[in-house]
Amino acid sequence: MTTITNPILTGFNPDPSICRAGDDYYIAVSTFEWFPGVGIYHSKDLKNWRLIARPLNRLSQLNMSGNPDSGGIWAPQLSYHDGRFWLIYTDVKVTEGQWKDAHNYLVTCDQIDGEWSEPIYLNSSGFDPSLFHDDDGRKYLVNMLWDPRVGNHNFYGIVLQEYNHNQGRLIGKPEVIFKGTDIKLTEAPHLYKIDGYYYLLTAEGGTRFEHAATIARSRHLKGPYEVHPDNPLITSWPYPRNPLQKAGHASIVKTHTDEWFLVHLTGRPLPQEGQPLLDPRGYCPLGRETAIQRLEWKEGWPYVVGGNQPAQQIDGPNIEEVKWERDYPEKDDFNQKVLNSHFQTLRIPLEDDTLSLTDNPGHLRLYGKDSLTSKFKQAFVARRWQHFNFMAETKVSFQPESFQQAAGLVNYYNTENWTALQITWDEEKGRILNLTTCDNFTFDQPLKGKEINIPDSVKYVYLRVEVETNIYRYSYSFDGENWTLIPIDFYSYKLSDDYIRGGGFFTGAFVGMQCQDTSGRDCPAEFDYFIYREKE
Repeated sequence: MTTITNPILTGFNPDPSICRAGDDYYIAVSTFEWFPGVGIYHSKDLKNWRLIARPLNRLSQLNMSGNPDSGGIWAPQLSYHDGRFWLIYTDVKVTEGQWKDAHNYLVTCDQIDGEWSEPIYLNSSGFDPSLFHDDDGRKYLVNMLWDPRVGNHNFYGIVLQEYNHNQGRLIGKPEVIFKGTDIKLTEAPHLYKIDGYYYLLTAEGGTRFEHAATIARSRHLKGPYEVHPDNPLITSWPYPRNPLQKAGHASIVKTHTDEWFLVHLTGRPLPQEGQPLLDPRGYCPLGRETAIQRLEWKEGWPYVVGGNQPAQQIDGPNIEEVKWERDYPEKDDFNQKVLNSHFQTLRIPLEDDTLSLTDNPGHLRLYGKDSLTSKFKQAFVARRWQHFNFMAETKVSFQPESFQQAAGLVNYYNTENWTALQITWDEEKGRILNLTTCDNFTFDQPLKGKEINIPDSVKYVYLRVEVETNIYRYSYSFDGENWTLIPIDFYSYKLSDDYIRGGGFFTGAFVGMQCQDTSGRDCPAEFDYFIYREKE
């Protein structure tokens, strides 16, 4: 029996939905405004995972242009039935105010890494939809029901409606089957049928530190549902010293070896020396991650082995370990025809007029588009922060002729929170390197007259960021060997869900390559490579 260390999916990988197909295991996770939509990971042993698919990769399936920060793909649900994979997802168009405009869709595929179908529209009554395949052949959609009435609790309950796949639509009347517990904020429903009972697993308490997973059961699909006698099934809220916080939003799998496991969302706060333990409880720049726990059954109820808080290490299933090769290169030289699937763009795919791997072979060429504050078309290619300590580096050639043109290395949370080290242009100095920061939509350029001149003879500029837990710093080189540190400390916690103004944000820190040209002249930047290297 192997030991599994949590989290199993590090960095921004929230809202896990696990499913089994034979002796293969898959987890689908939320991607919010990042494109392509949904990440699907594959494992043979529940310990070793690799990113195998990003199924929503066409505009006809997902067009998030103009979507708000932390809108887009919320809580996908993956299932395997009738010899095919079924993926349910939400595209959230409005996040703030009294409404959540959330449209729910279904796509299917015979192969997990194949081309997924065009979407079937289902409903817009609330987010976190999930498809249940009953043993009589009928299918049902459950989702949380949003109540926009002023003065009401917005999370009305869990609503169930039959889905007819031959007709490609929901049929019959939607019925509320569960109003949740006194924890409230009831969402993320998943239905299971086990030994004659219907089990309804939900998330409650909101997806911050108070998060929890609640389970209830009934002999009848439409209820009434009785809540677990020792609810919640899992939570970190009473355990502030547990390094795995925010535990909740879970799903269940039975292995082909007849063992039971629960995957759930978690967050790992930065260390806060000398700070109070309880408020604020912490900041998680790696976003909400995915962890796994072992389940045991007592008197018809599942329990997390060792108690209802997350464990950092668990006993894996009685399955031989299967390790994968790395699913991303430490150094990407851009010699492939397509980007590695760990790279994503914001809201939409970038077509040939914005991104090319062939215009200058061995380079990623980005044609300058909108600014980093745009919710429409940014020429920005990035990947998640996955470690508390890492180095990222790129080598870029850029010849701006205006201060409206800039290209370089960016650390990004959303349109209101980021830092950028960019090549740009100044009327008196010519080409320069400059830092720009956006801190809850307050802007600064901290070099203030000490911008770095780029010699005319230099074609490529090397840019680097080193993240050391709480602090990150930029440096640059004109020859790739002699590096100069820019002596400004940036704080990792400012790229976290927990810092962002207004709260209600759900992604994590990203690092990547960006080119902007707000003059509209599409000035291109050439990126020769990108390194992402974990540090000890």
